[in-house]
Amino acid sequence: MMNLFSTEMRRNPFPVYEQMRKASPVFRPPPPFNMWMVFDYDGVKRVVGEQEAFSSRVPAPDNWFIFFDPPQHTKLRALISRAFTPKSIASLEPQIRQLSRELLDPVSARTEMDLAADYAAPLPMKVIAGMIGIPSTDWARFKHWSDVILKLSYTMRGMEGDAEAPAAMAGFREVTAEMNDYLTRTISERRAAPKDDLLTRLIEAEVDGEQLPQHEILGFFQLLLVGGQETTTNLIANTMLCLLENAEQSARLKKQPELLPSAIEETLRYRSPFQWLMRTPKQPIELHGQKLEPGELILAMVGSANRDPKQFPEACRFDITRNPNPHIAFGHGIHSCLGAALARMEARIAVGDLLERFPNIELASSEPWEPRKALIVHGPARLPVRWRA
Repeated sequence: MMNLFSTEMRRNPFPVYEQMRKASPVFRPPPPFNMWMVFDYDGVKRVVGEQEAFSSRVPAPDNWFIFFDPPQHTKLRALISRAFTPKSIASLEPQIRQLSRELLDPVSARTEMDLAADYAAPLPMKVIAGMIGIPSTDWARFKHWSDVILKLSYTMRGMEGDAEAPAAMAGFREVTAEMNDYLTRTISERRAAPKDDLLTRLIEAEVDGEQLPQHEILGFFQLLLVGGQETTTNLIANTMLCLLENAEQSARLKKQPELLPSAIEETLRYRSPFQWLMRTPKQPIELHGQKLEPGELILAMVGSANRDPKQFPEACRFDITRNPNPHIAFGHGIHSCLGAALARMEARIAVGDLLERFPNIELASSEPWEPRKALIVHGPARLPVRWRA
């Protein structure tokens, strides 16, 4: 049996995905794992998109709206999306460009850096903090909260090391209490003096005359902290990794910089930042000859679906001109990621800035890269790069 969560598997799960799509597109790992895994594009799209058949109510924080079903999810998403309009996302562009400059200026005088730790991780964290309205003096605390919440995804029931799960849960509860106190103070400040930030928009948002209760604002705050950072951190690092490993595609992008948005879409498909999404059947469902029962945990393997050759010709080739590219890296259906436009814009600015500043950038180590610790994501924890001054 493959070790699904080994370092090597998390660095390069794609050969195993290919094997599973052919042999067992719907697979139940042996005990102690108590779940199903779905590997093919059509199966994953169905599990993720058919909310009548599959529920998002899975073992996860109970105030994160992505784990709600309609009608509660519908109402909350409508409220939150008012704070995520295309106009409000577009207005962040100058601020993101400024943050990118502030991170790259100090390293420009050097000839190497850790692209993941020095740039791809802090940029989205600062963008999200600024967007919510957290002052730069609180960024260290904000990062600590994010690190503690992420520990929830470092292990999985049935894995070696899942003994750490109770400590991760205790840390999460402690941080939740701290964040709630912080939010109480900040909400009171915003009510007295509204600002042009996401927190003010969430406080003021109404649907059917109802505003968001504080525990739901807190849940969204935590979700943004993790989802808004991890996705984009991995998207930036993975795009650079794909370009550094594919010299011909990188050369083509330098000649045709207008292909950058397409290159980012191809990274989303080829190295999806989130590798799976969780669902549970609402009724008995048959999928590829397997019977899925209500309440069973299903991992919809997005990273595998996006490499399915039935959907993507030459699926294992990184091709920045791929069109059409109907990947499902941001989910599908009513739960598709609200922050997708923001993640794409951040990646476009970040990768554009890196290639412009360091045109001869290359990997600084031939060692295999170390995956990030959160099991659900795909991307490097460290990515040493160098360039000629």
